[in-house]
Amino acid sequence: MPKTLLIKNGTIVTASDKYVADIFISGERIHTIGKDLSVSSDQTIDAKGNYIFPGGIDAHTHMELPFMGTYASDTFETGTLAGLHGGTTTIIDFAIQTQGKSLKSAIDEWHKKADGNAVSDYAFHIGVTDLNKNTKLEIKDIVKKEGISSFKTFMAYKGALMIDDRQMVSLMNEVKKYGGMVTTHAENGDMIDELISESKINGNLSPKFHALTRPDIAEAEASGRVIDMAYQGSHPLYIVHMTCEAALNRVREATKRNQKVFVETCIQYLLLDESLYESQGFEGSKWVMSPPLRKEKDRIALWNGINQGLVHTVATDHCPFCMEQKKMGLNDFSKIPNGMPGIEHRLELLYSEGVLKEKISMNKFVELTSTAPAKIFGMFPKKGTVAIGSDADIVIFDPNVKHTISAKTHHHNCDYSAYEGWKVQGKCKTVILRGTVAIEDGKALIGKGVGKYIERSPYNKDYAEEKELVRSL
Repeated sequence: MPKTLLIKNGTIVTASDKYVADIFISGERIHTIGKDLSVSSDQTIDAKGNYIFPGGIDAHTHMELPFMGTYASDTFETGTLAGLHGGTTTIIDFAIQTQGKSLKSAIDEWHKKADGNAVSDYAFHIGVTDLNKNTKLEIKDIVKKEGISSFKTFMAYKGALMIDDRQMVSLMNEVKKYGGMVTTHAENGDMIDELISESKINGNLSPKFHALTRPDIAEAEASGRVIDMAYQGSHPLYIVHMTCEAALNRVREATKRNQKVFVETCIQYLLLDESLYESQGFEGSKWVMSPPLRKEKDRIALWNGINQGLVHTVATDHCPFCMEQKKMGLNDFSKIPNGMPGIEHRLELLYSEGVLKEKISMNKFVELTSTAPAKIFGMFPKKGTVAIGSDADIVIFDPNVKHTISAKTHHHNCDYSAYEGWKVQGKCKTVILRGTVAIEDGKALIGKGVGKYIERSPYNKDYAEEKELVRSL
């Protein structure tokens, strides 16, 4: 007999609804939702006074990513466990192709890192850095057999990750045949490289020049260019980690010709700004990421973009490096590994700073952090909602608990917090992964290898996935 769990008296919040009900879980899935359920169960949790929402999906993480001569400090074990502590039950990480090698080799490499190690569930995007006739022949099987339907491209990092516009168009044309979608890091790499070169010639080498050499116009130009490429071929497009008003305006302009562009921002771009790069000494390196933090006006524009329907998901781009690794760029900002920790704090920060400050609704909070990424990336309704037949990925959230974020208490494998001393209200009290209590009152009850690889469906612009749910009942 499958194990059973009954959650009583909680306030269920989905992207569209909010109501008080009980949830009966059998095995890994939600079996029944109703008022005053009277059923026997192996375990009962009283969630009165707490919110219940679907487990978070972080659609942008980089666990143990090889980058700039080192590796991101979180492994699939430590990173997914940190995510679970913060209510994220599924991640989509990036399997990055090594130039000269096949796409399949990248997928195999990432499976070796994640399989048997991940604590939460996980899926992969594939990063395409070397598009050629052999690469293109792999795409059909990647979508149909590997369950990977999103293909990441870089418009920056020339010589390592960047592809040119012709390759971009060719990839869009190819993946569309099989229900794939291109996701893009949109920055003008050539412009940035020239600015970096000028900065170094002039002896401007401190962390703040990382931001100054990656201006918002570089992001806006690349965003507009890739949007135009997608429009020309009627291709779906997802732009990752958008940071600024100038880039968002390119999306806004695209809507005038009835083009839909999916936009992701990250929690740091909603809360932090470029003043952190002026921190004393080398402290500003903690926030060196690409694109960089922007101005207050850009944070305001992103919040408004969420409510205008222009920004669809909030991720983290979780890619931590310890301070000793950051010191690779102590005398040259261009050698500072790009990235920061954040997966553990996404939901609690977005609730505290977004919902409580009335910038977004609770329903929008769930949409941004779970439902929209599940729909866009072919996991809905298995993931991303609290519904009969869905995976029992559930967060029981206490809206009243106040706490302070610190490296002393976080679970990231990183020796600093990007939000050190930040006071928040709201805590992921109990986190359930496919029917099993994973986190309870700050304690992990599961370990490495519990996480499952999630094969994703091809992109579907109408989100018409209900038949999959019917089959699962």
